[in-house]
Amino acid sequence: MKKEVLIVGAGPSGLATAACLNMFSIPNIILEKEDCSASLWRKRAYDRLKLHLAKQFCELPHMPYPSTFPTFIPKDQFIQYLDNYQARFKPNIVYCTVVDSANYDKYKGTWSIMACDKVTGEVKEYTAKFLVVATGENDEGMIPDIPGLKTFSGEVVHSSFYKSGAAYTGKNVLVVGSGNSGMEIAYDLSNFGAKTAITIQSPFHVMTKELIYMGMVLVKYLNVRLVDTLLLMLSNLKYGDLSKYGITRPKLGPLSLKIATGRSSVIDVGTVAKIKSGEIQVVKGLSSIQGNEVLFTDDKSYQFDAIVFATGYQSKVKSWLKDDFGLLGQDGFPVAKFPNHWKGENGLYFAGFARSGLAGISMDAENIADDIKMAHDCCESA
Repeated sequence: MKKEVLIVGAGPSGLATAACLNMFSIPNIILEKEDCSASLWRKRAYDRLKLHLAKQFCELPHMPYPSTFPTFIPKDQFIQYLDNYQARFKPNIVYCTVVDSANYDKYKGTWSIMACDKVTGEVKEYTAKFLVVATGENDEGMIPDIPGLKTFSGEVVHSSFYKSGAAYTGKNVLVVGSGNSGMEIAYDLSNFGAKTAITIQSPFHVMTKELIYMGMVLVKYLNVRLVDTLLLMLSNLKYGDLSKYGITRPKLGPLSLKIATGRSSVIDVGTVAKIKSGEIQVVKGLSSIQGNEVLFTDDKSYQFDAIVFATGYQSKVKSWLKDDFGLLGQDGFPVAKFPNHWKGENGLYFAGFARSGLAGISMDAENIADDIKMAHDCCESA
């Protein structure tokens, strides 16, 4: 089956790219391994999740949010927005289709993509002039290899499969990872009466969503370092010195850190207050596990009924993209950094790998569609 553009992944990155291409009437198709679009949001997001950034920073191309939507949009309304987006731009999606390999034929100047239908088992070959990898940053949940983890007698779950603390009332639960997901899940568990502990190993900034909103507005007019200084001062006024609770700050300011590394500040939903009050216990990094007893790097040990790993995701692109021309690192992310990460060679593009949230996804989609249109118009005029 021959197509002008083949997109792998029907998450927000794939939908946005298809929408931008459809605006130019450039034929394209999306291959999606799940039975729905945006499966991360529909199937692998906890119930209380909201977009951490204000809605004007989270729009996909060519369609703003309804004015009736709140500033910080909850998961269900974001899914509603994606459904409306899909209905408006009508992307051509083939569901339940797993890409096994993608190779570039330098003689024909096309990509050959082998994909398997998960329902029938049938393998099909697709050919395309342009290939867009839109599997994004959150491809597959990652659980670290902890010595003795297989001996743990309780429940082990990655944050992508955590829904609510309702199932953990009265249980001793360890949350591994103190990013946004880990901190919010710990808060949710505690609200449902779980005896909650969370590992904190690396420095991070703690901000409110209002502070980050203010910072993203101000940075349009002021120097990043100046805005960082203001944010840190206001954060310190609100939270005080958190080092005695095991929370330390990175050397770079919150916005500078995001730009340099892609690491976001933790948007506090009430977790810090629970840490201060002792409702949520802070522990060191995991060392090993024996049965339901977990040993930490400070040689302390505690017993738990469940462990939630909020330890991030890994890209699986290198397992099927056979010709990446050295564009991808070992982590499956483009070697080129933002804002030059989205374009590869020989019609290869990457959407949703900027570590810049939905705003980065929109930029990628528009850049990719513009570049393909330019190449498309050149071919037609040749």
